Amino acid sequence: MSNNQQQGSGLYTYRSLLNDPDLSLEFNKLKFGAGNLQINISADGILTGRIYDTGWALELTGSAQYGNPGTLWFQGSGVVDGAPWVYEYLCYLVPHIPNGIKQIPTLVGSVIRVIPHPDGNGGISPAGVVCSFYAVLQTVK
Repeated sequence: MSNNQQQGSGLYTYRSLLNDPDLSLEFNKLKFGAGNLQINISADGILTGRIYDTGWALELTGSAQYGNPGTLWFQGSGVVDGAPWVYEYLCYLVPHIPNGIKQIPTLVGSVIRVIPHPDGNGGISPAGVVCSFYAVLQTVK
């Protein structure tokens, strides 16, 4: 694994899920968000990047702490359909499991909606909602 991959830099496929313990709930109903997550980490641990998909993007700022596991803490903010969006993310770079096959660098963590914003259906998505997310590196070199 390259040094950048160990640090967490790269383009990831991002998916977040509602934290609902009901096993009878259809998996598709747990979807909170999905998109691309571009993370750039400088040698001194400054994190920049963006999370985005068609029609929306949030610029990322934050920091990385190296260790086992590495920890990333960052905020995404931007304007989507005329409304400000702010989310915060705390995640860990999953260590490789001994004897694992074809392991791909993956981030796992939590995301919180910091401020409310329109939900696109005439309602409001409230602040304070916390969900789990994972992000899988798209290109492994």
